[in-house]
Amino acid sequence: MLRLGFGERTMLVMEPGDDQPVPHRPNHAFATTRWSVVLAAGRRSSPKASAAALEELCGAYWYPLYVYVRRRGYQCDDAADLTQAFFAQLLEKNRLAHVDSNKGRFRSFLIASMKHFLANEWDKSGAQRRGGGRVPISIERGTADAAYRLEPMDETTAERAFERRWVLTMLDRVLGQLKAEYVARGRGDVFDRIKETVTYRDVAGRYRDIAADLAMTEGAVKVAVHRLRSRYRELLVQEVSQTVSAAEDVDDEVNELFNALSPQRNR
Repeated sequence: MLRLGFGERTMLVMEPGDDQPVPHRPNHAFATTRWSVVLAAGRRSSPKASAAALEELCGAYWYPLYVYVRRRGYQCDDAADLTQAFFAQLLEKNRLAHVDSNKGRFRSFLIASMKHFLANEWDKSGAQRRGGGRVPISIERGTADAAYRLEPMDETTAERAFERRWVLTMLDRVLGQLKAEYVARGRGDVFDRIKETVTYRDVAGRYRDIAADLAMTEGAVKVAVHRLRSRYRELLVQEVSQTVSAAEDVDDEVNELFNALSPQRNR
């Protein structure tokens, strides 16, 4: 089990051997996910839906790309300028039609596009001009730099740093969605007390303490933990689905993402 921080928050993360997400079961709604909509841009008379979907994805996953740029040797201000200029270029209407439908995963598309962007010397001096002055993704530089300073520096490549932060960002989003659901039902206190059980395999010894804290029976805590874990897995599959182009890619993407957290891979 890893405890990995982002800013002031600490995330609980599954490793191989812990409870794994349930396999994805394709369904008829898959075609409406965000990356699927983006990939359909070239076949639409109006790309507005695709542009909105892409901007939402970019807004959710800008930080892993910022980490990648930093690991390439750029300092905070340069990395922020480059990341914003990259997204400004990417989100231009005429570029959506050229997204390769064979690039089935948003993660892979994004990192390949950034490599191309940096290779063409999109440096700080030309970032605003080349981005057309538009700042589609807001980056609070102090916050981004503070978060980056908490990143481990032991990954061997910028690509691995990107992959690691990608999955942690995804898990952070899933936990955020899960907490929002509990708060909406007036059960935020329950979530705060049992969230640590999402990824711990052996939680039986914790039930008594949790029950006492929440004034619940141990049986009720067991039910609550089971529901929390099940919903966590569902939300994780949904989040992954938003970033791949086909239902059959979900399981492979989940496996690749958790492999990115493996200590052996980062040696």
